Amino acid sequence: MATVILVRHGRTTANATGLLAGRADGVSLDQIGREQAALMADRLAAVPLVGVVSSPLERCRQTTQFILDRQAGAPYAPIDMDLTECDYGLWQGRTLTDLASEDLWPAVQSQPSAVVFPGGESMAAMQARSVAAIRRHDAAFEAEHGPGAVWAAVSHGDIIKAILADALGMHLDLFQRINVGPASVSIVRYGPSRPSVYATNTDSGDLSWLSNGIQSGDAPVGGGAGQTAP
Repeated sequence: MATVILVRHGRTTANATGLLAGRADGVSLDQIGREQAALMADRLAAVPLVGVVSSPLERCRQTTQFILDRQAGAPYAPIDMDLTECDYGLWQGRTLTDLASEDLWPAVQSQPSAVVFPGGESMAAMQARSVAAIRRHDAAFEAEHGPGAVWAAVSHGDIIKAILADALGMHLDLFQRINVGPASVSIVRYGPSRPSVYATNTDSGDLSWLSNGIQSGDAPVGGGAGQTAP
């Protein structure tokens, strides 16, 4: 299969104030978030992307534009509602400090598979739709561009954590063990027998080794020699 680079949007005004923005309108990158997105896009400039699929929310579209502006070509850049933020329902717009006193908070931390946000979405449904979207786009990019294709998906923290948990074979109840920072890069390749996770939550480092894609094959016993730059 192809290789997907999972990108979280840069820091927002809501992130900076501890607000759960959810799907609210008008939440944009702050100055630090724009700087983070620019640095991340500079890293990705070494990788010819065949596509950049984005959540429809403004903060992701802004982050996507940084990536597109630094690509030598013109990657396909659709919007996908299935990569949008979790519907936090009545929790949206409240501070994390306030939400930590809710009876549901401990379940969000330790048993998210059982959580349904009041007036919103279940975390299990969030994972199901986002994983299905990633796998659908991945298969389409491989069919059009071949198994060496590399593409990016720009989304949100909980969405990317849920996708990584699936790729790692982890139960959703363990996904809070994964950290995904603003403008971070994680890398997954959906091979013929299982996904392989090549990176999680990185905010620095050379990515030029991805420019020729990742070759399929069995996992090397002992860890192998690693990737080399072109």
